[in-house]
Amino acid sequence: MKKIKPYIYKTDQATLKEYKDRIVSFIHEYSLNAGKTRGVIGLSGGVDSSLTYFLTCEALGEKNTIGVMMPYKTSAEQLMNNAQKLIEMKSGIKRYYDITRAVDSLREISDHMTNIRLGNIIARVRMITLYDISSETDALVIGTGNKTEILLGYFTIYGDGGCSIEPLGDLYKTEVWDIARLVGIPDEIITQKPSADLWDGQTDETELGITYKTADNILYLLIERNFTVKEIEAQGFNGGDINRIIILINRSRFKRNTPPAPCLRKQNRDEFL
Repeated sequence: MKKIKPYIYKTDQATLKEYKDRIVSFIHEYSLNAGKTRGVIGLSGGVDSSLTYFLTCEALGEKNTIGVMMPYKTSAEQLMNNAQKLIEMKSGIKRYYDITRAVDSLREISDHMTNIRLGNIIARVRMITLYDISSETDALVIGTGNKTEILLGYFTIYGDGGCSIEPLGDLYKTEVWDIARLVGIPDEIITQKPSADLWDGQTDETELGITYKTADNILYLLIERNFTVKEIEAQGFNGGDINRIIILINRSRFKRNTPPAPCLRKQNRDEFL
């Protein structure tokens, strides 16, 4: 079988620009249809929220884009500096909320709080904050998740997964990096180690047990090309990595679906729900 180039090298500049323009149109049209003229975005200082902020500014206007910084006491100073620098590049509205007291009041529920549980609390407090600002300003809560994270279940349900739209939801992580360069996001944001910043020293790739570049190559072949495990292995990928990706996809399906309800009536509810 002919060896294909890794996916990260296959998205050319013209296609990236097309994707960018389509995302901007999506944000604008979806907001218009929802009767909203403003968008609110949680800014972590990472590349995903930075790109979402930039594209929302283009879609709705800088003065209609609300960037919200929500540090916890363990938040990395560099990430907060990145978020501040990003806001200063635009004329958007800035909000700053230290969520430490709110998180710690919930943290006290348990004497044996794990990092995972604490991270979920932090993510959900941030979601509550964004939706409260949304209610105050009549703005749409705009998510920052990318396709890689969504497929692998690498998000907190009703946390960073709690939003009205996911503009980056069909972009793989490697494409997010490329489009971020295209729109002029600072290199220090793009090149830093990806982290949800939920506890000290936390990084995405350590938690996932695989690099984003490898994950994207496997996901692309599995989903976009419909390759079998053996065919993906023939491209030089480790069988253990492939199986890990498949397990993560299957275990997180419930996160990607609306909570199920029993169908008790004959009419087709899907038309309305």
